[in-house]
Amino acid sequence: MPTVKRPYSARQASDKKRWRWARERVIQALYQQILNSTPVDVLDAQFMEDVFMLKVDLPLFRRIVRGVSANEQALDAAFSPLLDRPLAELDPIEQAILRMGAFELIHTPEIPRAVAINEAVEMAKLYGASESHKYINGVLDKL
Repeated sequence: MPTVKRPYSARQASDKKRWRWARERVIQALYQQILNSTPVDVLDAQFMEDVFMLKVDLPLFRRIVRGVSANEQALDAAFSPLLDRPLAELDPIEQAILRMGAFELIHTPEIPRAVAINEAVEMAKLYGASESHKYINGVLDKL
């Protein structure tokens, strides 16, 4: 009887969930930062009060939130020429998703390009406007 190869182990599946949950929290944190100019340390403290944070990949969450905050201007400069309108005219959730995606593409070479783009697209499907995932995909694919 042929052996069925699994595309990834149960451990990896668990990790994938933790990574997805981390990115969901990243988008929430970045959105809050855009709306309220909340400092990163305050965001971190607020999110650590949430018991759900026990389920996320905390190092990934912190790396992306801190990385986006530290590199916000450079990230915006990298993808703004690819937009069809000024960045300020985009919904804050799309801004957050683009910054997360751009950070992962530029600063996390260990994360495959296709994964970084797909995760941003999935966040747009969850949190963005009805067709924003197509826009996010188009912009990040050109980056």
